[in-house]
Amino acid sequence: MRTYELMFIIDPRVSDEEAEGLVAAYRKMIEEGGGTISKHEDWGKRRLAYPINKLNEGRYELFYVNCEEGSPLPEVERRMGQNEQVLRYLTVRTDQDRIPSPPEEEAESKAEGEAAVTGGAK
Repeated sequence: MRTYELMFIIDPRVSDEEAEGLVAAYRKMIEEGGGTISKHEDWGKRRLAYPINKLNEGRYELFYVNCEEGSPLPEVERRMGQNEQVLRYLTVRTDQDRIPSPPEEEAESKAEGEAAVTGGAK
């Protein structure tokens, strides 16, 4: 099973009812596509790092999504891209097998690889 974090920013001028409707629609798309949402966080209105469409704040929403191989997320992202009320979105895969190794292990494996290429001579 793969795990993802889907963060999206909704236009702050959207009413609370419309924002809840958007969140419910995206939740429904994910669940109908075979995914599950293990956790949903509503971060509320926050200041943006830079203006988007002349707006300085947005309503942040975060889904923690679990999916099998056939992920519904590409379709959800496509719909978010078409919706003018969604300012930005980002999906990040958070599987354990995708976490990079610590820097010490990378340095050791790189040194071992160099020793194999040079025949052990330094």
